[in-house]
Order: sequence, then structure tokens, then C-alpha cells
Amino acid sequence: MADKPKQPTIKLPLSAATRVDVNRLFREVDSLNNFIKASTIREPGTQPQLPKTSKLLDELLSTNKLNALVTDDRERLSAFLGELKEQAPLLHISFQADPPPQFMQKLMQWLRQEIHPHVLVQIGLQPGIGAGCVVRTQNKYFDFSLRNYFDSKRELLLTKLHNAPEVEPAPPKQTADEVTS
Repeated sequence: MADKPKQPTIKLPLSAATRVDVNRLFREVDSLNNFIKASTIREPGTQPQLPKTSKLLDELLSTNKLNALVTDDRERLSAFLGELKEQAPLLHISFQADPPPQFMQKLMQWLRQEIHPHVLVQIGLQPGIGAGCVVRTQNKYFDFSLRNYFDSKRELLLTKLHNAPEVEPAPPKQTADEVTS
């Protein structure tokens, strides 16, 4: 008996970056499934209007060349999203302020190429880190913040401050009235 040819892995668009995005996609595919199943029970001859899909779902479908009206494509997509909800690698990244969307797009592109094709992120804010970021995984912690860098160089900074040559204060500047008198 011949096996079915293996279908290519579904590629997650860069705009689907968080668990919230994946959960939203899963619910949307599920509601689309329910709508299409319910429409088969309706009276013949009535053509219900398909529900509008989100930009994110449209992007996911077009990226993977899937059709929302094809049952196999919807089931495959639903299974993929369900598995992703449970098993996708998750990075918690904290910044000093909200990162701009262009930066997040580039970050997700790099993470998906270099770390894992289905990695998801959760963005947090820590105003005290100054610049840089703090990255946490399930079992690792990386602090790339300016605060951490200065803490690690504290002794050097104090030594340089104590050994700095005494600087004489600059004489007060003369105003134009004082120079002419």
C-alpha cells in the first residue's frame, strides 16, 4: 500500500509572533470550520456569506498556499495550530520601552531563521534596564541590558573615578559689560 506523499510543513508568517496570535488563529480556523459544517446542514439553494477572515489568517493561508474552503487544508491548519499552541518554543524578551513594529519584524525574521522556524515571543517591559534587553527561555536567562553591563564594570568605573586627575574649575566667563568696563 502506497503512503500519501508528505505535505510540506506549514510556515508561520512573521506577523504571527506571540501565543496570543496563534490562539487567535486557532479560534478563527475553528469558527470557520464550524460555519462551513453548519452551512452544509442548511437548506439547499441558500448560499450563506462566508465570514470575514483576519489579515493574519489571510497571510497564513496565502503564505502556505492553502484554501480555507478545502476541508483537508482547514484540518491540517487546525492540527498545526493546536500543536503550535502546546509545543512552540517561547522566548520572553523584556525591553525598556515598546519596540517598534519594524524592529519586531526583523527580530522575528532572525529568530525564525537562526533559532527555530516556529519560535514565538512574549514582549515585556522593564523600564529600569536602560538599553538592551533581557531574554528568558524555559531554562535560561540572558541579561543584555546596559544596567547589567555597568554592574559588571562597577569596580573599573569606581577605580577610574577615584584615580581621575583633579580638574580645576574653569574661571567664570565674563559678560560683554564686564569686558568693556
